[in-house]
Amino acid sequence: MKNKLFFALQTVLLFLIVVGCSPKDGQEQNTQANYVKENYTKTEVYIEMRDGVKLFTSIYTPKDQSKEYPILMQRTPYSVAPYGADAFKTALGPSPTLMKDGYIFVYQDVRGRWNSEGSYDNMRPTLTAEERNTDQDIDESTDTYDTIEWLIANLDNNNGKVGQWGISYPGFYSAASLPYAHEALKAVSPQAPIGDFYFDDFHHNGAYFLSYFVATSVFGYQKDKPTTEAWYKMIDAGTEDAYQFFMDLGPLKNASKYYGEDNFFWQQIVEHPDYDEFWQRRGIVQHMKDIKPSVMVVGGWFDAEDLYGPLNIYKEIEKNNPNTYNTIVMGPWSHGDWSRERGMQNVFNIHFGDSISTWYQDNVEAEFFDHFLKGAGDGQTGLPEAYMFDTGKKEWTRFENWPPANAERVNMYPHADGSLSMDAPSARGAFAEFVSDPAKPVPHSEDIKLTFTPRKYMSDDQRFAARRPDVLVYETDVLENDITLAGEIMAKLKVSITGTDADWIVKLVD
Repeated sequence: MKNKLFFALQTVLLFLIVVGCSPKDGQEQNTQANYVKENYTKTEVYIEMRDGVKLFTSIYTPKDQSKEYPILMQRTPYSVAPYGADAFKTALGPSPTLMKDGYIFVYQDVRGRWNSEGSYDNMRPTLTAEERNTDQDIDESTDTYDTIEWLIANLDNNNGKVGQWGISYPGFYSAASLPYAHEALKAVSPQAPIGDFYFDDFHHNGAYFLSYFVATSVFGYQKDKPTTEAWYKMIDAGTEDAYQFFMDLGPLKNASKYYGEDNFFWQQIVEHPDYDEFWQRRGIVQHMKDIKPSVMVVGGWFDAEDLYGPLNIYKEIEKNNPNTYNTIVMGPWSHGDWSRERGMQNVFNIHFGDSISTWYQDNVEAEFFDHFLKGAGDGQTGLPEAYMFDTGKKEWTRFENWPPANAERVNMYPHADGSLSMDAPSARGAFAEFVSDPAKPVPHSEDIKLTFTPRKYMSDDQRFAARRPDVLVYETDVLENDITLAGEIMAKLKVSITGTDADWIVKLVD
């Protein structure tokens, strides 16, 4: 069956959220857990930052002390559990391959979270050079710097080289290590990183994702002391029907039923609806200048949470740092899929191939870290500038430039008769119209569920929405030849509304 392309244009309410990675099957998990206990020694320390705040850090050191090892670190707001010198993680590092390659693995609770001291700040602003005046001026970059300084000085058998990785929020902390980086930080892989809180993750181009409302508990409460137990409680929605929950909730003022002034993050969201200085300072994308460590950005084409981050962090590093080793990998994954192996790589009803995550871990990720932390470190990794998975051909494609140097920019135009073509409309004044009823908003899914992470959203059949009278659809003729879409997509709309405000959602659908 030959395909078509169509634009679906609508005003809509969306429900999305961020989660961590799921464990592998039980047998493999037990095997890895035994490997960790048999081959690593665990220690727990508090590392003091320049302003006196101490951050809880778990360190897994290879028992074989006959040689030196590089340090591979993750900083997280989600807990470095399990806590206790005799309680071991079931797996270490980004992959089983790297776990067995020989690294010192370091995990740290970031400032204000879990067993670390201090106050927490979502996407803590990165300080400019002018703002770095005293020991009390801190950000995630200084906390990373001070941590590395301590590790290099205090860990036996380290080779003086440090790498950092993380997925989702830990991906942001990886990216935040890049400005004003410690000289020992040689290789960083921000994976599904949050790039800008107003365009990514909690917001998408300024539109707040409603299912994040439930997760505001996780990020909105300060704790009064270090803890190994959750100090926040998730709200009880009283239903699994997310659509009905938000319809019943009504206007924003009713949210105080769930979140009051003690939830600082919710207050920030309410008080800053626009892209003002508050949000602008919380973007890490704007600080990708004078980057010294080598970088490999990783993301998934079907990541409904953090797709803006990896694409734009790579783009800004490339633009501002022409001499920095900077690569990007985008695969057929939803949020964090590349860290787990399930055999068949599916994004719900689409099968892209088998063991794609393991191939990436062994042939791309491990090559990157081994080269810069153990090998020559001269940038001759054998990896391309961009490893991009072609979701139509279902194969990896190597590029020496991204977007591709030979890509042709194409304009496509919607027409009043519902067609979509490369021909500009000839009829002046032609238009299409629809009625958007706030009491019957377009859902993002036809499923009845209340979920933090609607992974299905990015590959779901869209006909449930396209058949509604309040959604406009513009469709091409049947495609007679293969077309590869690469690079950025920009939608320019000329609209007139009878109300005072509207959010516009544009979907490009195969």
